[in-house]
Amino acid sequence: MPRLRPTELIAEWFGLDADFERTPTDPVLSRRHDVWLGLALVVLAVCGSELARSAGIIEAGTPAWLVAVLSAAGALPLVVRRRYPLTVLVVVYAHFLVVGLTVPTIPMTVVLQAVYFVALYSAVAWARDRQAMVVVVGVCLLAMFTWLLWEIAVGSGLQQAAESQGLLDEPPGSVDPIVAMVANVWLINIAYFLGAIAIGQVSWNAARRRRQLGEQTATIERQSAELQRRAVVSDRLRIARELHDVVAHHVSVIGIQAAAARRLLAKGDTAAQDPGVPLAVIESASREAVTQMRGLVGTLRDTGTDAAGADDTGGRSPGPGLPDIPALAAAEDGLDVAYALVAEPSGAEADVPAPLALSLYRTVQEGLANVRKHSTARRASVTVRVDRRDGGAPGASAGFAEVEVLDDGRARPGSSGTGLGLVGLRERVAAHHGVAEIGPRVTGGYRVRVRLPLPEDGS
Repeated sequence: MPRLRPTELIAEWFGLDADFERTPTDPVLSRRHDVWLGLALVVLAVCGSELARSAGIIEAGTPAWLVAVLSAAGALPLVVRRRYPLTVLVVVYAHFLVVGLTVPTIPMTVVLQAVYFVALYSAVAWARDRQAMVVVVGVCLLAMFTWLLWEIAVGSGLQQAAESQGLLDEPPGSVDPIVAMVANVWLINIAYFLGAIAIGQVSWNAARRRRQLGEQTATIERQSAELQRRAVVSDRLRIARELHDVVAHHVSVIGIQAAAARRLLAKGDTAAQDPGVPLAVIESASREAVTQMRGLVGTLRDTGTDAAGADDTGGRSPGPGLPDIPALAAAEDGLDVAYALVAEPSGAEADVPAPLALSLYRTVQEGLANVRKHSTARRASVTVRVDRRDGGAPGASAGFAEVEVLDDGRARPGSSGTGLGLVGLRERVAAHHGVAEIGPRVTGGYRVRVRLPLPEDGS
C-alpha cells in the first residue's frame, strides 16, 4: 500500500472526501439538549460576567446591563450548535472580535472562553460539509490569531505586568520575560484552539466508524438471512426429490399389481382376493405411499417459507393457475408487461389440468422475477398458448399448453442470482415431460418458454 503524503493524510483525517454526513440519532432529543445547554451557558455567562465586574476585572464604568447583554449574546447561539454548526462558529467568533475591541475583558471571562471552545468543537464535530468546515475554521483561526498578534504588538499589558513583578530588573529564567510571556500566550491559544479541533474531529471520526460498523452489521445480517434461505431452498429441493421417489416407487408397484389383478380377474381366479395377492398389495402400497407423502409434505410446510420467501402456512387453498397469470403480470411494479392468451379452440385454457396450470403459473412468476431483478428491461411480454386436439391414440398427448416470457433488456451487472429458481423450473418441466427453452435471444433480450403436453382425458 503506497504511503500517503502529509496533505493526503490530513484530508483523510478530516474526511474531506468521505461520503458521510453526521446527523443526530434522535434529532428532537438532540435539539432539546442543545437548547438546555445553550440556556445554561447563558445563565452562567451572565453570572460570571457580573462576578468579574464586581471583582474589578471588567473596566470600571461599564453598565451592568451592557455586560449582561454582551455575555448572554456570546452564549445564546449554542442553542442551535448541532443544527447550524458553522454558522454558530462564525457568529460566536465574530462576537469575540467585536466585543474584544470594545470591552476586551468580557470575552476573557471563564464561561465565555468555554463557549468559544464548545463552538469550535461543535463546528468540527458536526459540520456536514467537511470542505466548508475546513475553510470556515481556517478563516476563524486566522482572524483569532491576527487579533492576538495585534493585541501583543500594540498593547502594553505584558510590559506593565513584567515591570510590576520586577521581572525586567532580575529575570528569573534563561529567557527574556517579555519573550516568555508572548510565547506562553501563544502556546495557551494554540493548545486551546487545536485541542477543540482535535476533540471535535475525533468525535466525527468515531461517529463515522459507528456508521460503518452498523452498515457492515446490517450487510452481514442480510447475507446470513440469504444463506439461511438458500439452505431452506436446498433442503426443500432434496425433500421434493424424495417425495418424487416415494410416489414413483409405490405408483409403479400399484401399476404392476393392478395389471396382474386384472389378468387374474379376467380368468375368474378367486385367488385375486386373497391377502398378499395383487389387490391386497395395491391397497397396502397405496396406503404407505399416502402416509409417506403426507409426512414429507408436512416437512415442507414446516419450513414456513417457500423458495421465494413467501409464507406457505396459509392453509390448503387451491394453487394459482392460468386465470391468475394476468393479475401476476399486472402486479409487476416498474415493469410494463403485455399479456396475451392464444387458445385453440376458444376456451381450451379451462381444460388444462391444475398441476400443469400451476407449473405454468410458476414459470411466469419466475420469469418476471428474473426480469425485475437481473435485467435492465422496462418492458416484457407474457404469452399463454393452449392447443387442444381431439382424437389420437389412447394415452397419447392431446395437444399442449405453453407460456413464454420475453424481455428486451440486458443482464444487469453484478446481479447474478443463485440459479436455484431456474433449476426448480426445469424440474417442474421434467416432471410433466415437457420442454423448456431458457436463455438469451439472438435479437436481444431473454426468453423463458415452457411447453407441457396435455393428457388425453384432460386430467
